Amino acid sequence: MTQNSQPPASQSDSTAGDSRKDSLIEYPSQFPIKVMGQKADGFVHAVTETAKRFDPFFDASTIELRDSRGGNYLGVTITVTATSREQLDDLYRALSSHPMVKVVL
Repeated sequence: MTQNSQPPASQSDSTAGDSRKDSLIEYPSQFPIKVMGQKADGFVHAVTETAKRFDPFFDASTIELRDSRGGNYLGVTITVTATSREQLDDLYRALSSHPMVKVVL
C-alpha cells in the first residue's frame, strides 16, 4: 500500500497542473478580456483607463462593445498585450474591484 500512496501523487499532480497552467499562455501575447457592467456614462472610459495602467501600449480602437439583451448592461472586450501572469492577475483584480464592473471574464 505504501507504493500506491495517493497523497504524494496528488501533490505532484497539482504541482504539475500549476506549471502546465502557467505554460498555456505564451508571453507576450494579445489577450482578450471581457468586462461587463451596467450601461452607464463613464463605464467604457473606466475600463480603458484601467487597461492602460497595465498595458501602456493598449490600443483603445480594438475595444468591442456589446449591449445585453435588455439593454441595461454592456459587455466591453479589451485586448491587452499580456507580458506576465502577474500582470494579468493584477489587471483582473483592478477590474474586478472597480465599482462599475460586475463581471470580468
